[in-house]
Amino acid sequence: MNYELYMREALKEARRAFDEDEIPVGAVVVCRDTIIARAHNMTERLNDVTAHAEMQAITAAAEYLGGKYLNECTLYVTVEPCIMCAGALGWSQIGGVVFGASDEKRGYQRFAPQALHPKTVVRAGVMEAECAALMKEFFKRKR
Repeated sequence: MNYELYMREALKEARRAFDEDEIPVGAVVVCRDTIIARAHNMTERLNDVTAHAEMQAITAAAEYLGGKYLNECTLYVTVEPCIMCAGALGWSQIGGVVFGASDEKRGYQRFAPQALHPKTVVRAGVMEAECAALMKEFFKRKR
């Protein structure tokens, strides 16, 4: 499995968010070695606190597949999902979650480590430095 290939695609989405002055989180959903959904944070544009990259990606992937379960899919996301997103990923029965940078303040692992489906395989720290650097740059520019 080429985790970095798909994380690079998620980083492209995160950069789109950055350029749109959104918190730079990007995601792609992969099913059978094909990207079926791409998304980035859109909370500012949509004026919707639930418009996280993961939520947008889940919706797009389910629409693409014509069903709500993503058990044969893997989500690649640049930052560890929050509790809300982890809960939604759990309900989708996503097969795998691969994330880059951990989120000690709001990440699901701290607050709700059992939120994902029991069969979901998690891989953390893929391209962690690159993913974290984009977030740090964004917040540095905000200060």
